Amino acid sequence: MNVSKRIMQILVILALLFFCVLMALYPSETWHASVRGLSIWWDVLFPSLFPFLVLSELLLGFGIVHFLGTLLNPLMRPIFRVPGSGGFVFAVSCASGYPTGAKLTAQLWEQKLVTREEGERLVAFTTSSDPIFMIGAVSVGFFHNTSIAPILVASHYSAAILVGVLMRFHGRPAATLPSESPPAHGEHRNRFLSAIYAMHEARQADGRTLGELLRHAISSSLRLIIIVGGLVVFFSVIMELLVQTGWLGMLYTLTEQGLQLAGLPPSLSHSLVGGLFEVTLGAKEAGAASTSIPLVFKVAAAAFVLSWGGLSVHAQIMSVLSNTPMRYGPFLLARAIHAAIAPLLVILLWPLFMNISASPAFLENTLNPSVFDHTPGWNVIGITGIKMFVGMLATLLCLTWIRSLLIPKRSEK
Repeated sequence: MNVSKRIMQILVILALLFFCVLMALYPSETWHASVRGLSIWWDVLFPSLFPFLVLSELLLGFGIVHFLGTLLNPLMRPIFRVPGSGGFVFAVSCASGYPTGAKLTAQLWEQKLVTREEGERLVAFTTSSDPIFMIGAVSVGFFHNTSIAPILVASHYSAAILVGVLMRFHGRPAATLPSESPPAHGEHRNRFLSAIYAMHEARQADGRTLGELLRHAISSSLRLIIIVGGLVVFFSVIMELLVQTGWLGMLYTLTEQGLQLAGLPPSLSHSLVGGLFEVTLGAKEAGAASTSIPLVFKVAAAAFVLSWGGLSVHAQIMSVLSNTPMRYGPFLLARAIHAAIAPLLVILLWPLFMNISASPAFLENTLNPSVFDHTPGWNVIGITGIKMFVGMLATLLCLTWIRSLLIPKRSEK
């Protein structure tokens, strides 16, 4: 084991030295790739992620996780084998995108609200793209076609739910954590009152003032968002260096052959290979693919890229989970399953969502705009994210209520 670790360290060092030499050989390309990655972070990721990171930190401090955990536990536990607090994580991650789900899961583990395997299941299906990016950047900015937004969003989140159902079989059955046990107080038999009582106890246990909570939320969110930006810039440079040296040629060829065997357009290889490293690059290549390719295949390629997340997102998740015992392997498996299911859902749902001809968002002679020209303002980002967050929570609460009506409570012995 020690020998394998040493060999891996030597390989990593050699790879880093190799890329340092390439950066010296291609200084101009390296600089442009860095600026491009920095622009993606500042114009897209920072405004869409940072507000929700701060708000989620504040909600954690006020005990909203314990409140929702008590309400949603009858739904989340039997379906996904995670505690009810996972419903809050899923709603926030759908509103703000990756890596928020991993960050909140890590905090739940620190508060001993989830076990290692429950956290791995939770991260597996709460790592998803945000609606702002799928609608504003991909549908409008890359595809110039607003009509593909509903099917892109529906296939992405439906595949995430299916991944959660499949990942419930991950790990052995574990004993219920003390914090998840039913309330021992007889006066709190009503679930809603029990949820309020759990939130009150969590707030008292936290004990921090609003000013302390806000300061900690901003500092913690800034640290995470800076890590995310650094990883985006890093992988943008790596991708550009591989393009300049021609090392991606073999990967393009292998992907084209695989697409041909599957009966798909080979020219989609640029989108799939680009999305292997970075989400934005892959989605942009899908939208810029040849007009001779049917739109359904281009949207399916974009769904694959968004579900896989790119190595940049994988590195973000690994950095967030580095201080926890949660492993990367289950997350990698979940990303592969998500990337396989989402394109299939696009093809299956296409007749239902695209029953009318798609209307282009821009004229044919319009120059191809970049994602930065179509980044929504802070008000649009906030309103859309809040709608998604409230919608997901309302859906989960309604399902919990319906389940409580259909499945009566067991009689107490």
